[in-house]
Amino acid sequence: MQKNIHPDYRPVVFRDRSAGTAFLTNSTRSSEQTVIWEDGRDYPVIDVEVSSASHPFWTGRAGAIDTAGRIERFRRRYADRTVTGSPTTA
Repeated sequence: MQKNIHPDYRPVVFRDRSAGTAFLTNSTRSSEQTVIWEDGRDYPVIDVEVSSASHPFWTGRAGAIDTAGRIERFRRRYADRTVTGSPTTA
């Protein structure tokens, strides 16, 4: 393996301000901002807009998709149209 071509892989805190949560993990990302973590050590911090703590799918706040209603609207809209110029099948 070649030396000095890979980015540094180190502990970084990712913080989701909208949910008020943060987690410590390893990453190649870096930041000028730092935060003191629960273990008393200073780590770079990356602010994210969405995490599993705030994403609607993971929190259960996602709305159900009305696929049946969409299909019925499609069928009503295109039911009266006839296809012209289509080859007939035997």
